[in-house]
Amino acid sequence: MTESKRPFNFALIGAAGYIAPRHMKAIRDTGNQLVCALDPYDGVGVIDSYFPQADFFIEPERFDRHLDKLRREKNDAGKPGDKKVDFVSICSPNYMHDSHIRLALRNDAHAICEKPIVLNPWNLDALQEIESETGKKVFTILQLRLHPAIIGLRERIRTGPADKNYDLDLTYITSRGNWYYRAWKGDVSKSGGIATNIGVHFFDMLTWVFGAVRENTVHLLTENKAAGMLRLEHANVRWFLSIDYNDIPAEVRAMGKRTYRSLLMGSEEIEFSDGFTELHTESYCDIIAGNGFGINDAKQCIDTVYRIRNAPPVGLSGDYHPILRSIAKSL
Repeated sequence: MTESKRPFNFALIGAAGYIAPRHMKAIRDTGNQLVCALDPYDGVGVIDSYFPQADFFIEPERFDRHLDKLRREKNDAGKPGDKKVDFVSICSPNYMHDSHIRLALRNDAHAICEKPIVLNPWNLDALQEIESETGKKVFTILQLRLHPAIIGLRERIRTGPADKNYDLDLTYITSRGNWYYRAWKGDVSKSGGIATNIGVHFFDMLTWVFGAVRENTVHLLTENKAAGMLRLEHANVRWFLSIDYNDIPAEVRAMGKRTYRSLLMGSEEIEFSDGFTELHTESYCDIIAGNGFGINDAKQCIDTVYRIRNAPPVGLSGDYHPILRSIAKSL
């Protein structure tokens, strides 16, 4: 990013969401300021912990107008003043990301968007056109690429035998209650379904480490679980995603846990459960320094989850995730 003689001004869309506090913390910890925020839900007292002076809007029309006013305000020298918003951070529901990115670029601000950056691959092409027209950039949060364990794994693969192919099992179960099915996350048209909503960052990580997708097979696809096989340049990955508490291994449930995450490469467990808390701040540091992950970086994972969402499941045939054997009777 170009150097600034003042802290960067940020706006935030989706202030009441689960992930929004990580963005607020990242803005604060990088020495910048949140000047305004938008959310149709007004239970956003969390803002007081970070930027109590930030203006808050419930209506997107008034928020858009406010950004435009700040952009047009001149200083004593007749030049754009210090109130203009430089970045808009987007934490809104998945299906709104495309529109909110456009809102940011239209107001002469860069966009920092949570994943998935969009739901459909062709939306990325349109956004790149708008980037060219406005001169502003679209960034996305792909924090697993910044995780030390994942960086180390990628280096191992890249420096290992060029012709070696790895076998992996990815299992991610994060149980959700009945609210999930009534919220936008339970609506495939709004969230992109389970593979998009809880799996997109895993698919990005896998292709970043093991290379592009060569074959994408879906064995199971329901409203609360999905499974398939990805054949990548350097790996075969059997994956299983679920929000069903009953899918959590019994020994894990006995410990009172409601989430289970495992990445098994052969007989080796790749541990990356810890170290997530500061990765949004690190992402912001990279973006502000002129780096960060953009539209091209997101294309592979968006295409992957789009194809999963629209693929006809082949059922329990071929090389499928072993957990499917134990849950087959409940399907």
